[in-house]
Amino acid sequence: MITIDSIKKLTDSKIAEGANFIVDIAIKQGNKITVLLDNDNGVSIKDCVEMSRHIESNLDREKDDFELNVMSPGLTEPFKILRQYQKNVGKQIDVLTKEGKKLSGKLLFATEEGIELESKVKEKVEGKKGKQLIINNIKLTFNQIKETKIVISF
Repeated sequence: MITIDSIKKLTDSKIAEGANFIVDIAIKQGNKITVLLDNDNGVSIKDCVEMSRHIESNLDREKDDFELNVMSPGLTEPFKILRQYQKNVGKQIDVLTKEGKKLSGKLLFATEEGIELESKVKEKVEGKKGKQLIINNIKLTFNQIKETKIVISF
């Protein structure tokens, strides 16, 4: 039987060679294996092909039939691990908190404790005419975050 742990051991031995890292491994019914591979400088098709060949060459199709997909997480996929946050420091992100509040801003830093986000909003300030641009630095722990995605701008 193919398990996430067995696939993780195979991917760990391969990523030890370079700058790639594993975002997620999933195995669905019928041994449909999905490996999300990333890199701080962007993952290439070559990286995905090499990982796929490495995994496939170490699994026995005679014992377990499987379907294998190795890919990079798409731009619309939410962040799953700390390294994705660290890779995107300085970029615009959208954060949905577990309380349902949506925050947008620039990711200032990410540590094991959480993240800090620079959010700019226009608010009415007492004693001032019109709305003023207010910059807030918001700290969130990962326990407070439901979902984080990068903002795609053209």
